[in-house]
Amino acid sequence: MKILEKYFSYFTGAMSTLEEIEIKNIDHLGIVAGIIDSIGLVEIVNSLVGEDISEKISSGHVVKAMILNGLGFASAPLYMFSKFFENRACEHLIGEGVKPEYLNDDKLGRTMDKLFNQGLSNVFLAISLNAVKIFDISLLFEHLDSSSFHLHGEYNKKDLGVNKSEIESTEPEEIKITYGYSRDHRPDLKQFIIDLICSGDGDIPIFFKTASGNEVDSASFGKILVDFKKQIEVDSLMVADSALYTATNLKLLSDIKWLSRVPLSLAEAKRLVSSINDSELVKSQTNGYSYVVKECNYADIQQRWLIVQSEARKKSDLRQLEKRIQKSEISAISQLKKLQREQFNCCEDAMKAASKLSNKFKYHNLDNIHIHEKTLSSKTENQKIFYQIEASLSKNEAAISNSIQSAGRFVLATNILDENILSNSEMISEYKAQQSCERGFGFLKDPLFFADSVFLKTPKRIEALGMIMALCLLVYTLAQRQIRAALSSSKSTVKNQLGKPTERPTLRWIFQCFQSIHLVFLNNDKQISNLTEDRKYILNFLPIECYQYYQY
Repeated sequence: MKILEKYFSYFTGAMSTLEEIEIKNIDHLGIVAGIIDSIGLVEIVNSLVGEDISEKISSGHVVKAMILNGLGFASAPLYMFSKFFENRACEHLIGEGVKPEYLNDDKLGRTMDKLFNQGLSNVFLAISLNAVKIFDISLLFEHLDSSSFHLHGEYNKKDLGVNKSEIESTEPEEIKITYGYSRDHRPDLKQFIIDLICSGDGDIPIFFKTASGNEVDSASFGKILVDFKKQIEVDSLMVADSALYTATNLKLLSDIKWLSRVPLSLAEAKRLVSSINDSELVKSQTNGYSYVVKECNYADIQQRWLIVQSEARKKSDLRQLEKRIQKSEISAISQLKKLQREQFNCCEDAMKAASKLSNKFKYHNLDNIHIHEKTLSSKTENQKIFYQIEASLSKNEAAISNSIQSAGRFVLATNILDENILSNSEMISEYKAQQSCERGFGFLKDPLFFADSVFLKTPKRIEALGMIMALCLLVYTLAQRQIRAALSSSKSTVKNQLGKPTERPTLRWIFQCFQSIHLVFLNNDKQISNLTEDRKYILNFLPIECYQYYQY
């Protein structure tokens, strides 16, 4: 009996101890929180939008929480926001006294409104420039691009309860949620646009702006760069795609150094890519590329043009060209058969139809065209004379030759005429780095990201969410750049997904390495669990603010 009492006492004591254990997840979010702290984001936001001592949580801490949610990769939509933090170390990651229930829909909405009223581009620029200073990011080369983000909902002004008389004149103008050219291939949905300028050093977003869903890049890029240059005085080269290359934009950029792709819709560009012989090409220092230099004048601006040929792209273009020619031939044969069945009232009509069809073909011609007069007789009707076409199909060798010659080629232009300032090879390598913005938009549109399908009540809150998305990208790219730079400078490596050493890991892989790290509360004591030596090793390459979230 005494033995049973002893075991019963031990069991009830163990149960009592278990009740005093609380486990909260930290995972990779300590890295995210540490990067946010290192750039002073909370303090900057609070200084710009102000603090109210009656509030349980400041706007800066709400923004920090939203970034943690966005980079949590849990696909938790905003209406599940407070739930996201229920099993996470909320106070530990965000700030002392911050509880999940404080992060409700109403608080998020009011914070978004404050950010919008302050000017979202201004708030973002203040944070990004502080990050540039702290992480010593080079701004010698910067890249501009845009992308569309689709939304579910009508977003009519009358549905939003917008009363212009109630809107203060000092409040920024809202964007229009409307239809436009969809990069997401969802023309059935309304959308908005995000414009980004990213540094060539680490793909760090420096400038952010939202725009209406029907904004046209060619009509906005010049003004964006001019506005950006007014706010940041750095002698940098601005790189953009062909949307920048319009006469209006280039005239706006008279005091700005730029590099742009030239659209092949320009006759001179189209002529050059198809007329230059391979023997004229000079091999570039950028592997796999060759070029020819031409001086051009467009929009009364003297420029250096580079007709560039990419070997890899040429092979791809030639494969695609062969497929297009085959597809075109099948279509041409079908259309010719249809034309030959038609009956025309006169020879002239038949010849016009044949000429019209021949001009329609890009890679083929109609040859040996003959018009035959035929008679249709009927017992009940008089004889009827009509005309039919007979023709053969041949390849348009000149058009095909031009396409072969143009394969893999594109034209770059810059207003920097001195090759000692910007070499021809640097023009190619910097334009290739234009992918920095594209990678950023790819990150924001990842299905794991919390804004994959945006649905908020008002355009201004959608704009504010756009800025939060850009801040997530800022934090992500800063952390990735930092760990890669630290590994490179110390000649160290970490293991990648295949267990092989690398000095350029993706931050997403680093995040995966930090899964199942917990903050454990045991008898009023706090401990970090599962912080292995491998994880401590990785933390050595990140700012000290990151390490602090993994120690007690």
